Amino acid sequence: MTLAQARRTPQRQITTDHILTAPLPDLLAELHVELVESGITEPKFTGTAVRDGGLTVLALPPGRPDWERDMIARQLLGTLFDVPMPDLPGEYRITELEPELLAA
Repeated sequence: MTLAQARRTPQRQITTDHILTAPLPDLLAELHVELVESGITEPKFTGTAVRDGGLTVLALPPGRPDWERDMIARQLLGTLFDVPMPDLPGEYRITELEPELLAA
């Protein structure tokens, strides 16, 4: 999984507990994040987060279980907003790419 990021400071302190317990639709609205379906369907790809100016988008692949989409969305949000998050289970990993790597 990849994370293209240009970090932004949230308007209020976001906590690990809040990211893990808030209803996901409410959390996305609060953080001004759009959740879209990715066109990438590779089995090991679980999602990406991109911030460009004031726009933040989470793109998750179609057809994945709800629990996986929820877990990955929350983990990407935590990473994007520099909030400490618990380790992902099993083989799930977050990989961060610097913006200049994506421009090539």
